[in-house]
Amino acid sequence: MSLRAVAARAGRGLLGDDLYSRLKARSQHEYRFLRHVRGVIHVGANTGQEAELYQSFGLDVVWVEPIPEIFEKLHRHVARFRAQAAFRYLVTDEDCKDCLLHVANNDGASSSILDFRAHSEMWPDVQYTHSIVVKSVTLGTLVSRENIDVERFDALILDTQGSELRILRGAAELLSNFRFIKAEVPDFEAYRGCGRVAELSAFMLSKGFREYCRVPFMHTPGVGTYFDVVYKRQRP
Repeated sequence: MSLRAVAARAGRGLLGDDLYSRLKARSQHEYRFLRHVRGVIHVGANTGQEAELYQSFGLDVVWVEPIPEIFEKLHRHVARFRAQAAFRYLVTDEDCKDCLLHVANNDGASSSILDFRAHSEMWPDVQYTHSIVVKSVTLGTLVSRENIDVERFDALILDTQGSELRILRGAAELLSNFRFIKAEVPDFEAYRGCGRVAELSAFMLSKGFREYCRVPFMHTPGVGTYFDVVYKRQRP
């Protein structure tokens, strides 16, 4: 076990999981916006790795994950949190379209409706193992179908491996409900035809959002950089 892991375990023991997670998040600029919101819609949930973090801030959470076997893990994980609910949908910019969703070998984390491009140069060990056909919905349709009170959720988080810009375009009528929007986005073509950070930021600016912070989390020389970007809605 590394010294960092030992220190983390000691910190959790002294402070408790909730307080430790909250203090850790406060030191990460890309999560500081959680102090200013009441609820989060997280599209591209995977197994809900941030569930404890959201719980530590007392947030209502809607999780969205399309892969059946990953969704089952997500559902089991978040079921113990009273204010968190999981839904199995593939969100894009179109309703009722049969999409080919490629499932990746890293517990589904890099799964996408897009083919790999330079992603394979940054993470050469990550591969697609199989594909499934999933019918798509827009975020607006999901919210309506599940009777989600969008007024309770003032943050939207997207981690959908290249389709973030498509989702935002398909949800344009809902964006004014959110105070913060966070997306994981590259400055290179990680997936074929994916939205890049310059395109995403230009679109968000046209909808009244400006960059609140941009934090790099992965860089490969000659390939590019992946960022967590948080956008904040500007007051009229």
